[in-house]
Amino acid sequence: MNETERPMILEMTSVWQETLNWQPTAVQQQLFQRLYEGILAGNQSLNLTRITESDAFWEKHLWDSLAGIAPFLRGEWDFSASTVEVIDIGTGAGFPGLPVAIAVAESSVMLLDSTRKKITFLESLIETLEVKNARGFVGRAEQVNQQLKFKKKYHLALVRAVATASVCAEYALPFCTQGGRVVLYRGHWTVEEEKALQLVVKNLGGEIESIRQFTTPLTESIRHCIDLKKLSE
Repeated sequence: MNETERPMILEMTSVWQETLNWQPTAVQQQLFQRLYEGILAGNQSLNLTRITESDAFWEKHLWDSLAGIAPFLRGEWDFSASTVEVIDIGTGAGFPGLPVAIAVAESSVMLLDSTRKKITFLESLIETLEVKNARGFVGRAEQVNQQLKFKKKYHLALVRAVATASVCAEYALPFCTQGGRVVLYRGHWTVEEEKALQLVVKNLGGEIESIRQFTTPLTESIRHCIDLKKLSE
């Protein structure tokens, strides 16, 4: 495939700035493009994503991943650590974890998934992209979060499209340090879901810190991010 045939993701510099008060550097934009190309290549042999059009990929994978951590990008979340430990639970094709690793140099991102083929692919892609602050790990969240080397280790846990919000909280909060945060990426959100989540989170020593609703910039779809905070063991 020559340069003119390569599908190009949108740069959308002004939209990044207007929506997230952040925008990628030229190097980060180039990495996003190479990430897109790598996912398209991997999709030929693995079922990674149905989202392959460049504009949809930009909105539903890149923008959506980073919208979830917008307060972090803006400096509103202070974890008081030189390296912020991040875990992406059920990473699948590497989202939101890989865009986060590219966007936040001071992070160390673990991509967790129970499917070995996907993690093998992601580790190869990470090496190709030379993203030094990301790595893959094969395992089930409910088992890995009980291992001493992972339990209470992470400042930030990300969970996108894995299970119900309550189950996602049960997966994620044990990974977090005291004061750490969980971001649950959701589509629509209901009062009933919030009530169920409230009880689970309280039993796990956390609280619902905020519920952020936003509209995606291209298709104007409604998205929610549920921010949890770990208060105690």
